[in-house]
Amino acid sequence: MAKTLSVPLAGMEYRGPLTAVRTPRRTGGQGWVAAVAVAFTLAQLALVRPGMGLGWDEAVYVSQVSGHAPAAFFSAPRSRGISLLVAPIASWSSSTELLRVYLSLLSGLGLFLALRAWRGLFPVRVTALAGALFATLWVTVFYGPEVMPNYWVAIGALAGVGCFLRVQADRRDRAALWGAGASAALMAWMRPTDTVWVVLPLLVLLVCVRRWRRPRLLAALVVGLGSGAVGWVVEAYVSFGGLGARLADASRIQGGLGWNIAVLDQLRSLRGQTLCRPCTGSVPAPELIAWWFALPLLAALGLVVAVRARRTAGTLLPLACATTAGIPYLFMIGYAAPRFLLPFYALLAIPVADALIHLVTTRRQAWRPVATTLVALALAGHVAVQYAVLENAVARSTAAREDWARTASELHRLGVRPPCVVTGLEALPIAFYAGCSSAQTQGHNASTTRAELLRTAQRTPTAALATAKDGPPEYARGWPSHRFGDLRIHVGPATRTGDQG
Repeated sequence: MAKTLSVPLAGMEYRGPLTAVRTPRRTGGQGWVAAVAVAFTLAQLALVRPGMGLGWDEAVYVSQVSGHAPAAFFSAPRSRGISLLVAPIASWSSSTELLRVYLSLLSGLGLFLALRAWRGLFPVRVTALAGALFATLWVTVFYGPEVMPNYWVAIGALAGVGCFLRVQADRRDRAALWGAGASAALMAWMRPTDTVWVVLPLLVLLVCVRRWRRPRLLAALVVGLGSGAVGWVVEAYVSFGGLGARLADASRIQGGLGWNIAVLDQLRSLRGQTLCRPCTGSVPAPELIAWWFALPLLAALGLVVAVRARRTAGTLLPLACATTAGIPYLFMIGYAAPRFLLPFYALLAIPVADALIHLVTTRRQAWRPVATTLVALALAGHVAVQYAVLENAVARSTAAREDWARTASELHRLGVRPPCVVTGLEALPIAFYAGCSSAQTQGHNASTTRAELLRTAQRTPTAALATAKDGPPEYARGWPSHRFGDLRIHVGPATRTGDQG
């Protein structure tokens, strides 16, 4: 007979490569998980507010499916998954409020389903706390209702690892098998390159470790990855000259991927910056970053707890996937955006929650009240800090987007109305707000040439934007100039003949 192998998980124990035996554990009480998801949805609606306008990247994604403005230039790193996710609303309505409410509800549902994928692997109190920890981060609340892909990669990662572990424990669990494939497809649909990093430990286990081999699970992951990424790959050959060329373009736009320690950049961005590029300035105050240093310590404690409880795999695997998910954004990129680490945070939430539950349920009865009080105070302070950062981030983002809307109104007043073209400084989001096409002759979003732009300006209302202290682009030096706040708006020949009333 083959030697029996035992691979413990939370709530499960493998006995032999073919048989998985569940140890008894209550899997009810999902109401707590649902409550976390509902609270997360309400927090988005109350704190981010549906009326906040669309950001730069959001304008790109929404324009691909919107009738409000022509599709903006779609650069190599982007994927169309998030555009398709919002198409049921954006394809027929230009209401940002409706779009935000739709995404808030959808992101709350996504969090519930991702946490539910862990049922039976950990007690409900652990998964509910994990969800609460992830859902109260300012970056999670901010990006839940945003038209951005990173939150959905995080949800796919959290659900995918949970489903993977459930299939490992019981290969007859068809729901978990389908869930693993669907989660991989969701991630690849949103950001194919990020997905590779997330699922790398799963694929290594399935291929290289005999007792972890599950051919159907491997097939589900591969099919999920392929179905999610096929559109991106096809587009690479149609529009970018091939897969290698698209990957090279994506690397160039992101500053050239390679060995580049960005840990300090990510640390600086924790003050509430949605994009830190270039990432300069001082490190935020200790109260803003203390949680970031507590994460690895609590995750390590979670692993120690799991080892002692003989359920190492259930904790070690999300830690491994979190590590690989974080590698490119901590060590391979020259700038930072907090949203990049959302999958990292989502996966770490499980072992961190397990560690915190262990602290407050210690067998030392005398220490329980002290530990419970300290953990409660720490979590309350953490949430207060997160929401203070969130308030500042929302205020800054709202102000920037209101500026774009005012500039778009000024363009309309000057006669730059659809069909129209906007180029120059911050042309892409301003063009979307104005209902115009955006065009650039250089940079990451270069989509036309100087000659073509000049020809367009002869027949289509066109505006070139520049800072008030800078001169116009060379091709617009003969165009009439209008001062508007910190901007100079240079209008092309066709605009001068339009109605400027």
